[in-house]
Amino acid sequence: MVTYEELRKDETINTYITRADESLSALGFTEHSFPHVCRVAQVAEEILRALGYDEHEIELAKIAAYLHDIGNLVNRVDHSQSGAIMAFRILDHRDMDAGDLATVVTAIGNHDEGTGVPVNAVAAALILADKSDVRRNRVRNRDIATFDIHDRVNYSVEHSRLVVLPGEKAVRLELTVDTHFSSVMDFFEIFLKRMILCRRAAERLGLVFQLTINGQQVV
Repeated sequence: MVTYEELRKDETINTYITRADESLSALGFTEHSFPHVCRVAQVAEEILRALGYDEHEIELAKIAAYLHDIGNLVNRVDHSQSGAIMAFRILDHRDMDAGDLATVVTAIGNHDEGTGVPVNAVAAALILADKSDVRRNRVRNRDIATFDIHDRVNYSVEHSRLVVLPGEKAVRLELTVDTHFSSVMDFFEIFLKRMILCRRAAERLGLVFQLTINGQQVV
């Protein structure tokens, strides 16, 4: 079986991730490199493990998470679809089982809020892990005076944590926000579609999506 750890050591894949992030840097986007994809893999694993999914499905979620943003190498527009095609080629050349390959490619192709649908558990976990990665150190711009709204919102988040609450059948994104840099309304202006997709992903896993900001539940 193709493994997450095997892919993390692959120089070709790591080149794709690095170059994709360089493209986004040139466009002014926040960090989408190894800290992001590895964090998404870790959180996706935590989600499925907390819900009792088996090791095989967890491994597929981690693989999908590691590869999910390589489509940015082609273009930011429709990067989930181009990334899915790239992942298919990478994994097919490694003789991944057809069913596993289909699960991973489907998850990658459905992780973006523009066109994504949480069609399976791996896709749902990837969506929740990806969209919850909001944090100050993803902001590349060091000149606060020139921040755009995306920079302000990400920089304002001092702490973020996604918590699965199986007993309550809920998953909660907890944010600590410094409103000196960004308002709660700014957050919803750029993240509303992402939060709606998170709600759908949670429902696919039999959960309710909750959002708390500075200790107050807003969703």
